[in-house]
Amino acid sequence: MFKNVKMLSPYIASAYFLSMNTIAANEINVELSGEIKQGGYVLGKTAANNVVKLDGKDLALTSQGNFVFGFSRDDKVSHTLIIKNPDGKEFTQALTPETREYNIQRVEGIAKKIMQPNPVAIARAKKDSSQVKAARANFSESNAFANGFVAPMKGIITGVYGSQRFYNGVPKSPHYGLDYAGKTGDPVKAPADGTIVLYEQDMFYSGGTMIIDHGFGITSSFLHLSDSYVKVGDKVTQGEIVAAVGASGRATGPHLDWRINWFQMRLDPMLVLNTKPIK
Repeated sequence: MFKNVKMLSPYIASAYFLSMNTIAANEINVELSGEIKQGGYVLGKTAANNVVKLDGKDLALTSQGNFVFGFSRDDKVSHTLIIKNPDGKEFTQALTPETREYNIQRVEGIAKKIMQPNPVAIARAKKDSSQVKAARANFSESNAFANGFVAPMKGIITGVYGSQRFYNGVPKSPHYGLDYAGKTGDPVKAPADGTIVLYEQDMFYSGGTMIIDHGFGITSSFLHLSDSYVKVGDKVTQGEIVAAVGASGRATGPHLDWRINWFQMRLDPMLVLNTKPIK
């Protein structure tokens, strides 16, 4: 862990840093907050007129110089962060996500008829998936993401990011959220300011599904809801009650499944909660 580090030369990071300042002869100030690990969420801040690139692709900056990026569940490659000021001076940082071990369960003896998907269900699930992907593809200039996140509800965490089951040796999709145990009707709060970009009452797998846009590709998704107290287009504030816990869709009981995305990349909500805003 590295806190409030000031350096005179580029630094290679492979694990975790909370904040970092780099000062060279021609000054380029860079601050980063987050964990460099699979599923990690990283906040950055630099001068608003600098150019920021991750693996050669531009990252958008807010008017205050904030930017954001993340790492996928199984990311094992080294990435390059480059920040260039108007004078052409560069800061370069190599970022290699730390590898994680996930909870893997193997279940054998599942009947073949259960393993064979229903074509009608597949078609419906594909339609739902296209709606969700469209909502997560949205880019807005809100800087709500930079102000930190709070848990959407109180409750025992019963499911974590990255866990996965194999049925008869066949891998199912990993779990990409945090599951909070609750009762039907329990309040669900906005974890950060944002705009409601999707609410569907009955998706095939996820049931009542809500997506909140927090800006710059960062979205929250709430699954298995029993009710919504807001509608698409509404602006919400951190801590505002927006929905109710349910057991809709393919849920075995009432709970909230909360997910965080950077566009289509699925991030670990717990790591997002642990990332401190850069003041």
